[in-house]
Amino acid sequence: MTQFDLTEDQRAIQEMAQRFTADAITPHAAEWDEKHIFPRDTIRAAAELGFGGIYVSEESGGIGLGRLEAALIMEAMAYGCPSTSAFISIHNMGAWMIDRFGAQAVKDKYLPDLVPMARMASYCLTEAGAGSDAAALKTKAVRDGDHYVVTGSKQFISGGGENEVYLAMVRTGEDGPKGISCLVIEKDMPGVSFGAQERKLGWHSQPTAQVNFDGVRVPVENLVGAEGEGFRIAMMGLDGGRLNIGACSLGGAQRCIDESVRYTKDRKQFGQSIADFQNTQFTLADMQTELEAARTLLYAAAVKVSDNAPDKTRFAAMAKRFATDTGSSVADRALQLHGGYGYLMDYPIERIWRDLRVHSILEGTNQVMRMIVARDMLR
Repeated sequence: MTQFDLTEDQRAIQEMAQRFTADAITPHAAEWDEKHIFPRDTIRAAAELGFGGIYVSEESGGIGLGRLEAALIMEAMAYGCPSTSAFISIHNMGAWMIDRFGAQAVKDKYLPDLVPMARMASYCLTEAGAGSDAAALKTKAVRDGDHYVVTGSKQFISGGGENEVYLAMVRTGEDGPKGISCLVIEKDMPGVSFGAQERKLGWHSQPTAQVNFDGVRVPVENLVGAEGEGFRIAMMGLDGGRLNIGACSLGGAQRCIDESVRYTKDRKQFGQSIADFQNTQFTLADMQTELEAARTLLYAAAVKVSDNAPDKTRFAAMAKRFATDTGSSVADRALQLHGGYGYLMDYPIERIWRDLRVHSILEGTNQVMRMIVARDMLR
């Protein structure tokens, strides 16, 4: 990236993702939402373009792109369906953690199936009693010879019950972050079970369920990183996840703006298009200006995460907070510009409004993002 623009290669990646979205996602997203369809075939088609291993290294079969390129892909796909784009982001976070921190044995075991999304990955950190205070997690893994015996439950897991691979943060040692390790657990290991599918406000195109571990025997070779490194690995994964979820908000909000421009030009009231009213123009101008500001911050943060800059975590937190709050605000104003029609499922606005709302909660709430930024400022 030159200082304020994308390179030719980045534009080519963005355009490829936009074309895929226009063909394979946008025409079907409303049906997926209404009927709660998990579009597994479409997701696998995205993986054929390399989108199942966006920042998995080329040596491991991925396409080895940076975090800005990943954000461009997520933003493009979210223009059609934020829920489906976010699901692909979470899978990428899991695949990257294995590639970046796993020993060769665990990479060889899982990445050949994860990159083409023949098997899909979930990220398992949150528990019923450990949300924002993730380091208080209770799921326990006790070493027994060549296995860990895992007992506990994970809450709000995207892909829960459908995905084949679960990267679970488990307690192998003392209380607090230093006692946490990361294990790869498979869906069909004895003792793995799932709660009922959660009934959600949005994100209807992806499954979400509690994941339960009842004395699951997991081979020691499925450890990602060393014992006690799990929390650090989980947090590094979240830097990228926060960028991606922010990018999903950018894509969904841009769709809302574009739909609003079309609608306000067509809609007539008091003898003229409502786009001719100054109030409408001021609202549209503010929506686009705020979104461009969020986009610029997010792209800058993505470059910092790719470059492993010392302030990468602060920037990822600022960008996630700003992009997701802005995305929700833009979608809300778009719904208002559509009036009563914005409330109907005939238009995509209400779906995107629902899908974007959760972005300020997951991958760390936006209140926690403020804590991360302030602590870094005051350190």
